Amino acid sequence: MEAVRDKAVVVTGAGGGIGAALARRFVAEGARVVVNDLDRAKAERTAAEIGAIAVPGDASAVVPAAREALGGAVDIFCANAGRGDAGGPEAAEDVWEQAWDVNVMAHVRAARELVPHWLERGSGRFVSTVSAAGLLTMVGSAPYSVTKHGAYAFAEWLSATYRHRGIDVHAICPQGVRTDMLAGTGAAGDLVLRAGAVEPEVVADALFAAIEAGRFLVLPHPEVASYYAARAADPDQWLSGMNHLQRKWEKAEGRDAS
Repeated sequence: MEAVRDKAVVVTGAGGGIGAALARRFVAEGARVVVNDLDRAKAERTAAEIGAIAVPGDASAVVPAAREALGGAVDIFCANAGRGDAGGPEAAEDVWEQAWDVNVMAHVRAARELVPHWLERGSGRFVSTVSAAGLLTMVGSAPYSVTKHGAYAFAEWLSATYRHRGIDVHAICPQGVRTDMLAGTGAAGDLVLRAGAVEPEVVADALFAAIEAGRFLVLPHPEVASYYAARAADPDQWLSGMNHLQRKWEKAEGRDAS
């Protein structure tokens, strides 16, 4: 794919799951790839397996080190690192702060570093791994739902603001993917799995189809489009449906209040 071949690519949160699948696909398409992950061992293992460069560390501050590792500019940045904390308003302050920092501000900080250079040369590509929770919501996890809405809003803003100046933006919004993060969400994750989770490679395929088509919204689960439309058309009916799902989750958690 010409849009990817020989490009310098950074994928955060690429020690496993969706990030590893994205990094693997970029390498297969002829890109030069930096694998970033907070877990050094995972980053180095994934990089060694796929023929990429490991740059472990905080996703919020990876751009300068990635530029150095790649020997110049970054052409494509995949803001994939994320947190999936459970809870509602009662969740601890630091849980909310960390979710906001990783799921939103890491994207903002990367764009702050990259966008001026991309505008100067007239090209660049920003990929945000959002989740269908950013279009809809997720039962059992207010920090995740709220910050993923923020991640989607930021990607949308980038596209609306810079697409005429050569910056392409993609928002990946899968409903459920078989990753360690999903496995760690308990009953809420079980509901997603039963609804039809896909393998991380399906997400990578969907992104590359969107790149080829020049499409902003990446939906590995196409049915999410109809859910999103229903949410906009009749919010009360949609919220009733989500509340029904909430009650199923409470029952599965053993705290049914009905």
